[in-house]
Amino acid sequence: MSKKKVLITGASGFVGYHLIEAALNAGLEVYAAVRKSSEVSHLKAFDVHYTDLDYSSVASLKQELEEKQYHYIIHAAGITKAKTKEVYDQINAMYTKNLAIAANTANILLEKFIFVSSLAALGPLEDLSAEIQDSSIAHPVTHYGASKKLAEQYLADFKNLPLLIIRPTAVYGPREKDLFILFDSINKGLEPHIGRFKQQLSFVYVKDLARVIIKALSLPMVQQQYNISDGAVYDRYALASCTKKALNRKTFKFHLPVMLVSGMAAFMDFIYAGSKNTPTLNKEKMAELTAVNWACNIERAKADLGYEPEYDLEKGVMQTVKWYKLNNWL
Repeated sequence: MSKKKVLITGASGFVGYHLIEAALNAGLEVYAAVRKSSEVSHLKAFDVHYTDLDYSSVASLKQELEEKQYHYIIHAAGITKAKTKEVYDQINAMYTKNLAIAANTANILLEKFIFVSSLAALGPLEDLSAEIQDSSIAHPVTHYGASKKLAEQYLADFKNLPLLIIRPTAVYGPREKDLFILFDSINKGLEPHIGRFKQQLSFVYVKDLARVIIKALSLPMVQQQYNISDGAVYDRYALASCTKKALNRKTFKFHLPVMLVSGMAAFMDFIYAGSKNTPTLNKEKMAELTAVNWACNIERAKADLGYEPEYDLEKGVMQTVKWYKLNNWL
């Protein structure tokens, strides 16, 4: 019996790596969509096929889908840092729309189209007593979040697409590079925090996220959107505390005024203005870092997708630190 084929976009990225691993473990034939310029040496241990998609051309995408006859598509490609709203919207929303048009019109027996969105598409809450629901009214606070929300709006127009939208909260784990900055700082004995206001945060370990996405491929449709976290709500110090425990480190803990960090973010944007790169700390990111409540409800994901997170923050951070050390990141 031949294996079912899954196309994974964004396959060379942090989440993409773990999606490939989970898909292969589930017995699927994996096609990894990567750009010709992408670094893929970290994927060499995987038995996958590579393909290069032209997201700007619906005709090209349709040809690709019909040639390969995919059963599943997981669209995890996107951009988390960009210079302008236009770039976010083009890559995260328009390219998603083009892939959906191709998938909806191609002569293939597509069983599931999973779009990996983000909790940022809904945005944070200001009320600390509430949780972000799957059906919460969206009010993204960044261009990134707005571009993911725009992609969701485009996808809603495709009534015959077997669509599932997964909205992960902050994802961490082996190979992650942005939150790694905090791990690295704590390893050096420094524990910075922005302001002193109360915060409620949520996290999801990347292997839990990958596992629920792959599991959802073969499940019947119930609702279209699901928020994904580890199910717990954490205060602003939890990630640092778990990291200190995993590293067995004591730190110099300090609080930077919000205005100071905002100024630093604006300065970094200025410094990088002529560069093709975008700094990790920027004015966009500040809106997410200083948001009060990112707690989300995952009860529907548990009920409909059989989602049972295996990793809470302490267990996940322990595994993450172990990987960073083994691979000489720390």
